[in-house]
Amino acid sequence: MYKDMLPCGSIVQLTEGEHLVMICGRVVLAEGNDHIFDYMGCFYPDGISGADNMLFFDRGAIDRVVFIGFQDEDEIDYRSEVLDKLGELKVVDGEIKEA
Repeated sequence: MYKDMLPCGSIVQLTEGEHLVMICGRVVLAEGNDHIFDYMGCFYPDGISGADNMLFFDRGAIDRVVFIGFQDEDEIDYRSEVLDKLGELKVVDGEIKEA
């Protein structure tokens, strides 16, 4: 389910947005929400200017990938050892847990 996720630093255009978005988190939970989002991002080139400027979205909301973020050995290991092995997830007491 979380296989082939874009690395942090990737720049995307969302279907419903006119600004570019930089991915800065993956498999995240927005405060006060029980939905686990694929990505968390901020407007590019602005960057993170506050918690209220964070965008939470799923891969289906991405219209096009403008730039793929940095991928080194650590990123590749993280994807294969963590993201590719994640199964079904759920929210328990405000935290993401394996189902």
